[in-house]
Amino acid sequence: MNNGFSPLDWGIFFAYFLVLALSSYLFSREKISSSREYFTGSNQMPMLAVAISILATSQSAATFLGAPEFSYSHNFTFIGFYLSALLAVIFISLVFVPRFYELKVITVYELLENRYGKSAKQQAGIMFLVGRVMASGARLYIGALAISMILFLDISFTHMFISILILVFGALIYTYFGGVKSVIFSDVIQAITYVSAGVVVFFYLYNSLGDVNIVQILVENNKLQMFDTSLDGKFSIIGLLSGWLLLNIAAFGLDQDMTQRVLSCKNKSDASKSLIISILLTIPIVLLFLSIGALLFVHYQSSEVVQDFHGEKITIFMYYILNEMPQGVRAFVTVGAIAAALSSTNSVLAAMASVAIEDIYKPWKLKQNANTNEEHFVKASKNAVLIFALILSLMAILSYFWQKYSDLSLIGFALGVMAFAYTGLLGVFFSAVFTSRGTSKTVPISLVAGFLTVLALQPYTFGIHIGFSWQITLGTLVSFAIMQSISNGIIADE
Repeated sequence: MNNGFSPLDWGIFFAYFLVLALSSYLFSREKISSSREYFTGSNQMPMLAVAISILATSQSAATFLGAPEFSYSHNFTFIGFYLSALLAVIFISLVFVPRFYELKVITVYELLENRYGKSAKQQAGIMFLVGRVMASGARLYIGALAISMILFLDISFTHMFISILILVFGALIYTYFGGVKSVIFSDVIQAITYVSAGVVVFFYLYNSLGDVNIVQILVENNKLQMFDTSLDGKFSIIGLLSGWLLLNIAAFGLDQDMTQRVLSCKNKSDASKSLIISILLTIPIVLLFLSIGALLFVHYQSSEVVQDFHGEKITIFMYYILNEMPQGVRAFVTVGAIAAALSSTNSVLAAMASVAIEDIYKPWKLKQNANTNEEHFVKASKNAVLIFALILSLMAILSYFWQKYSDLSLIGFALGVMAFAYTGLLGVFFSAVFTSRGTSKTVPISLVAGFLTVLALQPYTFGIHIGFSWQITLGTLVSFAIMQSISNGIIADE
């Protein structure tokens, strides 16, 4: 196994954090005068920067390490997920984005307030917050796991705690001071960093294989398949056009974590373009990391690989980093993994704070005191970012101990819990946009029913084995059916 970081590696590592510190200072020098400015950048963000920020937010450390694992173990059919995402963002651009800009919303759940009243907005916001705390806390744990393995060559609690702090601190220096504007510009840096790391690894791996006929080996092992025409494949065409499509509509159009960037554009045209361009840029990047997995298959085809590290199952990319990555390249890959983790962590802090303040706290505070000034809400917004940073850190620590001492995978549940929440949101939003049915009373029932439907279909609940795309489809149908059970949906509750 590699003996840890060399002086060259540490030099690259600290140079990266110096860039983070300097860019954080530059991005957050302007005084923020309102919570709208803090959470939407006063709707003045450049379209291309927003597109790259959406790209960076959608790629976490799990994707950075997971895409190579998929192509190493299977093939290239994972790319279908992003082709499905392209269809989803086109739909979102035509259906949801115009409505968001017509209502001048700060969070996507304000659309529900316009349709079903304030309580619907708050209930959807709470569903988002519960799901995001679990899902993003687990993602933070996974990112910290990777950092601890690479930096310290172990996953002891002390080193895991330090790794969590590194990621949370890196996210906070952008989000706390500059709000979404700082997050968006920092995401551009993170995207460039981890894509550059991927390019370096790809060419190093490719050159290290020498005269091996790479394409022939991959073809003989059916590793280059890109489309799954079966009925039950994980990324089959049927699944991509049903459950995975619904999942992508929810992720890119109804999840404040992703759509906060969309809501910061100058107009609905820029917002729609940013979504579509983000996916068009994402597809070749995902292909890059899938290609790394394919090259790793060629590299290890005649070797016995035990993908285990101190009892923790690791991806093939992580195995390669820990055992064979040369000096310099190893540090570059490390900062790439940190960049991928940071881009998803800083965005979720801003997203959760925006929902907590704009959808829940601000209406309550103005009801108590209508003269509360914007300076108060800016301060409250920054405090919310700190609070959610602490909560995510605690969730990451809980994930560490749960994973260590429990047979039930909290990580698997936590990463999927946002998808559970999506089904209820999809049912409610589809009802609000496409029908005149549903009321403020059916909204919470529909949100919970969608969640419980997907939970009931998990193997660990009642032993039911059904594809994940079908779980999403059925959960959405149940949620939508409940919303359709009552008409006269336009209710303005206070």
